[in-house]
Amino acid sequence: MGSRYVDNCPDKASATTNYVYVSEQDELGGYKYVETNGFVFCLRPHPQVADGAVALNAIQRRILRVSARDLLDLRPYRPPKELPPIGMIYAKVAPLLEKGRPAELQAEEVIQRLLKVFKNQIFTKSQQMAFDMDQGNFRLTVEQLLIDVDGKSVDAPRGFLADNTAFIFTNEGGSAITIAGQKGYASSQIFKTKTINFESLGIGGLDRQFEAIFRRAFASRVFPPSITQKLGIKHVKGILLYGPPGTGKTLIARQIGKMLNGKEPKIVNGPEVLNKFVGQSEENIRNLFADADAEYKAKGDASALHIIIFDEIDAICKSRGSVRDGSGVHDTVVNQLLTKIDGVDALNNILLIGMTNRRDMLDEALLRPGRLEVQIEIGLPDEKGRLQILKIHTSKMSENAFLAKDVDLDRLAEMTKNFSGAEIEGLVKDASAYALNRNINFDDLHAPLEEENIKVTMTDFEKAFEEVKPAFGASTETLESYRTHGIIPCGDSFDHLRQTLGMLVQQVKNSDKTPLISVVLEGPVGSGKSALAASSAIESDFPFCKVITSETMVGFAEQSKASQITKVFEDAYKSPLSVVILDDIERLLEYVAIGPRFSNTILQALLVLVKRQPPPGHKLLIIGTTSMSDVMESMGLNEVFNVSLHVPSLRVDEIVKVLRALDCFAVADIPSAVDLLTSICAKVVPMKKLLLWVEMARQDVPEGHKLTLQKWEQALRDLS
Repeated sequence: MGSRYVDNCPDKASATTNYVYVSEQDELGGYKYVETNGFVFCLRPHPQVADGAVALNAIQRRILRVSARDLLDLRPYRPPKELPPIGMIYAKVAPLLEKGRPAELQAEEVIQRLLKVFKNQIFTKSQQMAFDMDQGNFRLTVEQLLIDVDGKSVDAPRGFLADNTAFIFTNEGGSAITIAGQKGYASSQIFKTKTINFESLGIGGLDRQFEAIFRRAFASRVFPPSITQKLGIKHVKGILLYGPPGTGKTLIARQIGKMLNGKEPKIVNGPEVLNKFVGQSEENIRNLFADADAEYKAKGDASALHIIIFDEIDAICKSRGSVRDGSGVHDTVVNQLLTKIDGVDALNNILLIGMTNRRDMLDEALLRPGRLEVQIEIGLPDEKGRLQILKIHTSKMSENAFLAKDVDLDRLAEMTKNFSGAEIEGLVKDASAYALNRNINFDDLHAPLEEENIKVTMTDFEKAFEEVKPAFGASTETLESYRTHGIIPCGDSFDHLRQTLGMLVQQVKNSDKTPLISVVLEGPVGSGKSALAASSAIESDFPFCKVITSETMVGFAEQSKASQITKVFEDAYKSPLSVVILDDIERLLEYVAIGPRFSNTILQALLVLVKRQPPPGHKLLIIGTTSMSDVMESMGLNEVFNVSLHVPSLRVDEIVKVLRALDCFAVADIPSAVDLLTSICAKVVPMKKLLLWVEMARQDVPEGHKLTLQKWEQALRDLS
């Protein structure tokens, strides 16, 4: 219908109706609604508006981004039949003027005024409108519109105001306008939005943890102070997020700060607080709380929420008395922090969020109720969580068509067992690097790049898996080194051992009554105990598989060894399903028959760790190997293992089966080869020795040829 120049409202009364006005001669005068710049307004002719003009109040001009004398396009708007009535409006009330006086309004009075003035008007999300009350003129900002669809509340971009439309006012504590008496409704003033989408915040795999944080730390803050006062409860003032590195503790703390209304979060690294000068560290702590203290004294419960985020909180809040630096700084810092959170002058407008990898180092007083009472473990994500994280880190690739169609995120989520969020991000980066590398001309680094040729493929991710390994994953390479010849079937007793270990693996995986099973494999040196344990670990497909062996701790002091063993168990408790192999236990104990001598420190650590139940929701299989069952018995280690299995050396019939499986002799020569072995060496041979002797005998045999009996006899006589 053309453009009209913008003019001011004809009088004060018309400025608070949210109508737009045209002249009585304007051809638009016959329409009820007009639309402009995405907003819909009621239209009314007015005798004081000049021809060719449209009269707008200051709020309307602001949201439409026009000034007086600007041209504005207006179009007739005919509401569609399906335009829904608004069920609920989330809105904020502020003074009409930026520097308006603080005021307290009664919710019921505001709602009645809004329904009376704006009934049947069409509201659009983000729209602002002026209205008047006895206390003065105010501005309403529409933040969210909900409509009813089949009994469920659904977000809507637009709707019309009906008699039964409900209002929830989202004024946060720092607003100049306080809305009192919102009975029957939760006040959403603490959160910036009504709904929270974790993926849009860049958080994946932490839905359960967020639910626990919300229920314990924020549920009381959602309701008006009058409700919590009647309940006689106090808000939670502290949250501790703990868990392995890279699982998203810092990310979740930063995003909590972004989701909440209130002051900008203060983020502090623990070591930054400490200062060498006496009293300065305590002063630094007081300064962190200074703003919250001043506002609480001025406004009381109407104060905005102040969030203080402590990264690496264990750096400053170690158990008092544990740090002997002569200054006592750590102890006084802990005391100062406790005073601010839960002392005589404790504040009710603060939320302290601490993060640490070492919860065991924190002072116990800090962890009791009233302080950092909500303690949430941010552990390794499950498969569903890993899929969320992969979607987050590949979303930009997918949006810009850089992600190839063969990339299966569900498959990648399955493959990334025990990957932390940071390690998944590293995997995606590494796969991207392979894709970028393919499109670089190394003969001419200044050559133009063809962006459309960049595709991150499934092959790139498979290559990245070879380089990015989870810190808490399976030591596949180490396990494979224990069975370089593979698993060679050699008889019923061996098959029975494998079946028994397989049953124990399934019991740990499926039974909730046995989250911990420990089995010791005992037998002669070289009988294949380590290979059997490694095979069981690999075939279990448990996400965490680690071997504790003396080979990796050569030269370690007793205490260091005990700490290293304990760390592997602590890491195992972070995974839902884990296998820990204690290889060659007598070597771990530093046992020698002369003396005899052994490490009591390591023995006591093993006696405790093998019996220690994993945390709820975690399961652990411990497999030990030993060649000295008598030593195990005398030290009391046999008693702490649930199951003991004997791994014997190979008998004659089993040696025959092994030689047939190795296919190193002509079939007709195998009986003679076995006779030579048993007559020259022994009738019972450990598996490891047999494989070693066969391999040594084959050194000079050409590729594809069989071992001769003469060569075999010569090798046996040289070795015996």
